[in-house]
Amino acid sequence: MSGLPILRWPDPRLSTVCDPVALDEDLDNLVRDMFETMYAAPGRGLAAPQVGVLKRLFVMDCGWKDGDMTPMVCINPEILRADGMAPGSEGCLSIPGVLAEVMRPERILLRYRDIDGAVQEVELDGFEARCAQHELDHLDGIVTFDRLSPEARRVVEEAYSVSFPVRPA
Repeated sequence: MSGLPILRWPDPRLSTVCDPVALDEDLDNLVRDMFETMYAAPGRGLAAPQVGVLKRLFVMDCGWKDGDMTPMVCINPEILRADGMAPGSEGCLSIPGVLAEVMRPERILLRYRDIDGAVQEVELDGFEARCAQHELDHLDGIVTFDRLSPEARRVVEEAYSVSFPVRPA
């Protein structure tokens, strides 16, 4: 795999609330590297803390695996509105091999700054809404396991620990 190394759970940086991105920060190289990493993984979204950068930034492209590239760079994102709730299967590049059913709003209104610093608002639904919420969770120090009931979490953590045992530091 090319690109940046992706942190794996239980790395403590994945549980850290990220700092806002300053408007004058040069993010071009980081964003390029994050897209390269995401596509190579292959994933549909990647948050900065997953590559060890504790800033409020994520990239996503929900269409590329189906042929239509739809890259988005979301800087300092926030959900302004969320509607409807539905379960959905989610995977995570930082928790490889684990799929978990997570309840999330079906539709969101997302406000963020793009790579040029312009404020954007976009309505997302279905998988795009789920992906954006998953990546935004990473910026708040939340991983998929944190969205599960205690019993469901125990089951998926056990399966994960068999595949990726935690090694003492």
